[in-house]
Amino acid sequence: MTAMAPARTEPDLSFLLDHTSHVLRSKMSAALAEIGLTARMHCVLVHALEEERTQAQLAEIGDMDKTTMVVTVDALEEAGLAERRPSRTDRRARIIAVTDDGARVARQSQKVVDRVHREALATLPGEDREGLLRALQHLVGDGLAIPVEAPRTARRARQAR
Repeated sequence: MTAMAPARTEPDLSFLLDHTSHVLRSKMSAALAEIGLTARMHCVLVHALEEERTQAQLAEIGDMDKTTMVVTVDALEEAGLAERRPSRTDRRARIIAVTDDGARVARQSQKVVDRVHREALATLPGEDREGLLRALQHLVGDGLAIPVEAPRTARRARQAR
């Protein structure tokens, strides 16, 4: 005997958000790879340029674990785009400082990121685009702002390697 699937009473918001996020990340990855960066490298460069930040602070902003952050900063250092330096305000802390080349690449990568976002949104009519952005900003700022504790942590969607 075959079990009948329960009737869906609401749109599958989880699928819609996961799928669009996955496809957007894959497009972003491909576009940034054209200039030799990963999305994580872009994130570190841009946020390290905003103000003096430690590796731990940047990892938190970019939702990266410690190992991923170390690998990302190592790659940025190897490329001459950033370096670890002592903090000017706390001599015990080390910050990630963006080099002049890194700042130039960050400006270029931000243009790439903006283009990918613009192209994704261009598939929607103007009023739908504005409505989608407004609704997502509302969700991020209110209804889906903070994850809840769960017995098992939710896994993020897999990214193609």
